[in-house]
Amino acid sequence: MNIRGTLLGAVLAMTAACADLDIKVHTDYDPAADFSKYKTYSWIKTPQTGNPLMEERMVQTVDAQLSAKGWRKIAAGPSDVALGVQVTAQEQERVDTFYSGWGGYGHMGMAQSEVIKYTVGTIIVDMFDTRTKQPIWRGTATDTVSDDPQKNTALMQEAMEKLFRGFPPKPAGS
Repeated sequence: MNIRGTLLGAVLAMTAACADLDIKVHTDYDPAADFSKYKTYSWIKTPQTGNPLMEERMVQTVDAQLSAKGWRKIAAGPSDVALGVQVTAQEQERVDTFYSGWGGYGHMGMAQSEVIKYTVGTIIVDMFDTRTKQPIWRGTATDTVSDDPQKNTALMQEAMEKLFRGFPPKPAGS
């Protein structure tokens, strides 16, 4: 399996470059959409990561989250909501500098810098009202990617739980 496919498939692991274990999650929605009327959904775009195992895990995780909210997946035929998931990965780097002593006032001793390369992955979940064809909800989850598929799976599931924690949005004024 190629490393890029593994990294894309592992979009949300937090074990690598940073000690930051906080998945960054953002959601947005159409306040005019009445989420109480939505009961069914269908997939219009499944995640494409280069790793079919991770792609299936992501679909199963989203399905489980929506099922827990009382939504039902429709495999064929009309549904209330169309669902699409995308993944992206971006290579980044940071510089860590270490000092080998304290040389006195105005002198910090020897410095050694190291460039750390890592990948940041993002999962984007979009929902559309199938009747109006308008977007009604978007959620994104972002963090550092690992090369360990098991850690990535656990952390992707954690990211989805966090992403769907406040879903569906409450109507305005409630």
